[in-house]
Amino acid sequence: MIPAAVPTSRWVLRLALLALVLLYSTWYVLDSQWVALGVFALPPLLLALALPRGGRRAAFWAGLLALAWFSHGVMVAWSRPSERWFALLETALALVIVFAASAPGLQARFGRGRAH
Repeated sequence: MIPAAVPTSRWVLRLALLALVLLYSTWYVLDSQWVALGVFALPPLLLALALPRGGRRAAFWAGLLALAWFSHGVMVAWSRPSERWFALLETALALVIVFAASAPGLQARFGRGRAH
């Protein structure tokens, strides 16, 4: 039996999660905030690693946590001008994660054919 191809949305989701890890690593290492680095960078890293094994569950948690990342990014962009660009990039990546995590369900519900 031929395995199903990995859908584009899962690749986008994985890349966005890894980009978020890279963003947090750069952001918090520059400020020497090691605890914040662990708190913020570890969840997206673990989710990116878990996507191939538990796709739907990992995607669900990524979408759910992305709502918190989005809120954090908006709050920091508004309150700390020196960190605004990091925060806006975090907000944009959180939106990509939400849409990529939701794409298979939206395609199954509203699209023609089968969801990937």
